[in-house]
Amino acid sequence: MVNILVVDDDPEIIDLLRLDLELMGFNVDSANDGLNALKKAEAKPYDLIVLDVMMPKLDGFEVCKRLRANRVSASVPVILLTAKGTIEDKIRGFNAGADDYLVKPFEFQELMVRMRALFRRTGTLNKEVNTPKKDEVLAAGDLKLIPASLEVVHCGKLIKLTPTEFEILYCLMQHAGEAVSLAVILQEVWGYEADEDVRMLRVHIGGLRQKIEADHKHPHYLQTVTNVGYRLNPTVSH
Repeated sequence: MVNILVVDDDPEIIDLLRLDLELMGFNVDSANDGLNALKKAEAKPYDLIVLDVMMPKLDGFEVCKRLRANRVSASVPVILLTAKGTIEDKIRGFNAGADDYLVKPFEFQELMVRMRALFRRTGTLNKEVNTPKKDEVLAAGDLKLIPASLEVVHCGKLIKLTPTEFEILYCLMQHAGEAVSLAVILQEVWGYEADEDVRMLRVHIGGLRQKIEADHKHPHYLQTVTNVGYRLNPTVSH
């Protein structure tokens, strides 16, 4: 069964999400503040964390950062919930390690669309044709991508990726050496129309460059193709 942790300081929102998610067949746990959420995420593996931003003790941004820094929860998909929908807040959320972002108030069906997109990326429901095979390893230059663990090996160093970072790199490595348009990346990674997510994609690319490039300001692997999108350079770096 898929395990979901819902974190919000509003008990009505927790009750509504719990009811709807359990009716869909998910197992739901809840936490009403950031510290409690971190304790639960440390004690039990989750397939998804739905995380409110504005909470007492620790806000959602800080909780997300700590989740990503913890070995147990580093790769768990996180959807942030917030009443603020500015592009700056979204960028802050993605920089903290969130995989997606939903602005309150929202329809439950919209949450389900975002959840399905994340589950497709991680293979949680194991129903998508394009889900990477568990024993598959992709290689390009000094990079080796391991879908089963959402990890990339760069020059012998093991680097943990978030589900979204993994899916972006997986998409580009499947087209290694080719210029891949922004539209293609958004469709393959998000799996739904993502009108605002071009800027969000750039934030994730920036995060990937920080992890795999020797000099993220002069990237060797994740190259920008002007007026098109990005290209994964398959040659060995020096």
